[in-house]
Amino acid sequence: MRLADGRLTAAVLAAALLAACLLADARLANSHLTLPFVVAALVSAAIAAWGVPRLRTLKLGQVIRQEGPQGHLSKAGTPTMGGLLVVPAGVLVGGWTSPDDPRLLAVAAVTLAYMAIGATDDWRSLTKRTNTGLSPRGKLLLQALAAVLFLLWVGHGGWLGGGAPGDVGLPLGWVLPLGLLIWPLGLFVFLAESNATNLTDGLDGLAAGCGAVVFTGMAVQLMARGHGGDPSLAAFCAAMAGCWIGFLTQNRHPANVFMGDTGSLAMGAALSAVALLSDSLWPLLLMGGVFLAESLSVILQVWVFKATKGPDGQGKRILRMAPLHHHFELGGLSEQGVVISFWAVSGLLVLLGLALLPA
Repeated sequence: MRLADGRLTAAVLAAALLAACLLADARLANSHLTLPFVVAALVSAAIAAWGVPRLRTLKLGQVIRQEGPQGHLSKAGTPTMGGLLVVPAGVLVGGWTSPDDPRLLAVAAVTLAYMAIGATDDWRSLTKRTNTGLSPRGKLLLQALAAVLFLLWVGHGGWLGGGAPGDVGLPLGWVLPLGLLIWPLGLFVFLAESNATNLTDGLDGLAAGCGAVVFTGMAVQLMARGHGGDPSLAAFCAAMAGCWIGFLTQNRHPANVFMGDTGSLAMGAALSAVALLSDSLWPLLLMGGVFLAESLSVILQVWVFKATKGPDGQGKRILRMAPLHHHFELGGLSEQGVVISFWAVSGLLVLLGLALLPA
């Protein structure tokens, strides 16, 4: 089987994450990650197989930006908004595992709210036949509104942080006592993480694979922290990992569907919500290092260009193209080579995150 078709690599990734869930269930008390992972993966794969032809019939084809890599122009017309097919499946399976935990309703609500924001953005892009939907300011305001409502909800329930109010756990038993600053930090986490996952969604299977790895890592670390872990949020993470593995059956190279902002914003919101409820901001920062690097690459590229811009309107660039995955792609690495490399880096960061868990 040729590596370039993506089927083998997606299968290997799925097997590796399934093995991680099985190992966690065998070694960690109260861990039940395998069932939600497998159920969500199977349900999402089935829904994606059914739904992709419907998206194609509805002519929901992606508009490719002209300034991107020229090799991507052939992807024009590939159905997008694939997040609509699998995110609800992951949310429902994750909620089904612990229906009596009120926190899961809040996590589900903010995840679906960000999915709706992304869907609106994708729909406007499709109807205008451009690569831009909502205005950046309008999109950011909607994201901020959904995040603030979530923070008020969980703050009222006394669920924010998972430990002492305002404390953020760090490696080696250190604690950062933020107090009331946890509120603006929470808003920043939602905006930064959802836009980072959004920027990562630029190659076939890249965001879905990295997301599946990070969700699995978050699930395992939630059960590995002692004191019985957090089975509810861990199972939710396992279900979300499974839904993205199911999505890879259609999104791996060559992709039959893209997740769009519909999926990528929801992915970032779910990760943010879980991290804020379980005092897992440090693990998310480290395990989601690929998302962070993608976001920083855009910020630095723009900043350097503006800082060095001369009278001719041209400035210097530190990368061939941002986000970071395009830099490596334009450097000669194949699209699938970039994707596999970023999956592998995410896996290594998850292992490092597990080794440096907060006390």
